[in-house]
Amino acid sequence: MTPPRQFVIEADGGSRGNPGPAGYGAVVIDPVTGETLAEAAEYIGVATNNVAEYKGLIAGLRAVKALVPDASADGGPRVHVRMDSKLVVEQMSGRWKIKHPDMKPLAAEAARVLPASAVTYEWIPRERNKHADRLANEAMDAGKRGRQWEPSSSTAALDTPKSSVAAALPPVSGPPGDAAAGAARARAALNRPAAGTPQVGWAAAPDLGEPATFVLLRHGETALTPQKRFSGSGGTDPELSAAGRRQAECAAEAFAARGTVQEIVSSPLRRCRETAGAVAARLGLEVRIEDGLRETDFGAWEGLTFGEVGERHRADLDAWLASAKAAPTGGGESFAEVARRVAAARDRLITRYAGRTVLVVTHVTPIKTLVRLALGAPPESLFRMELSAASVSTVAYYADGNASVRLLNDTSHLR
Repeated sequence: MTPPRQFVIEADGGSRGNPGPAGYGAVVIDPVTGETLAEAAEYIGVATNNVAEYKGLIAGLRAVKALVPDASADGGPRVHVRMDSKLVVEQMSGRWKIKHPDMKPLAAEAARVLPASAVTYEWIPRERNKHADRLANEAMDAGKRGRQWEPSSSTAALDTPKSSVAAALPPVSGPPGDAAAGAARARAALNRPAAGTPQVGWAAAPDLGEPATFVLLRHGETALTPQKRFSGSGGTDPELSAAGRRQAECAAEAFAARGTVQEIVSSPLRRCRETAGAVAARLGLEVRIEDGLRETDFGAWEGLTFGEVGERHRADLDAWLASAKAAPTGGGESFAEVARRVAAARDRLITRYAGRTVLVVTHVTPIKTLVRLALGAPPESLFRMELSAASVSTVAYYADGNASVRLLNDTSHLR
């Protein structure tokens, strides 16, 4: 699987005595899915807290470079480092001078791992750096026993809540109601200058103008919908049923009455194109196709009910329910893969339709993914949203990368 091109590193180090027995920990996170991509920890003998913290940073940067071997090339990865060490963050950001002789070679080593222009830094309180802190303590505990930390014995990932997009990003400007951030906010953090100025509070924030507003319409019913069968992009491409066509017409009537939709974009699959076509005919608009909005490829599960999948592929189903990285049987797509595809499509649409209201006709998983990313919610939240056929949800995306979920699963137009 192709690794992402954007990463969040959380790093920490500690010393029991300062100086004393010391260790570090680092975790690399996918800012789109919130998944842990790599962990590193090591007992380093007697050292100070600051030395251990720098070594944690270096380990995190090296872990990213191992994931993306061409890290030093143009177009390489973007990395956002989060640490509770004010000293390391300020020195690596270039705002504090490095005076201590022990720190200079460590800072220089960290700066050599990846291009300086690709890395940004953020200070966070210790309680928001629990995963890396736990790894550092595991390394020190191992050193106390005369051993080195082993990934197989680590419980840091189990004992620490999953790093979500919201937890992996810096504070944002904007009204409290717009504070949910998602991968668009990750992009803003990952692309800002390393020594950028602090962000301001929402009361002093500049006018960001009109957002790109996505009105997310799930397609109408097909013959498979009432039977609750897996219907993705890897099997047949069913048409709308008679009920689905009626739902599409109801949606078209509602959007015509509101008069707010300015553009229409659709998944390439037939059920979405038919739904979008009904609205477009009523509004007199053109439908543009965006391949990134297609439904998940459910592999061998296509056309089966949840119960049938459980009977035939129980182990694969259990793994799929437990991890966003697990794919359906037979070469399907994992939720992590879908999230990266959908996030890329979202970014293209935000750029293309800045300040406009766009009807986005797509499927259950892409809509839930867009909502999840906007809220900064963990991958398991996909299983905690209800999304009816022909329902409407709305997300607005602001110029500073903020996202605001305004509506979810509205079916009032179908009554």
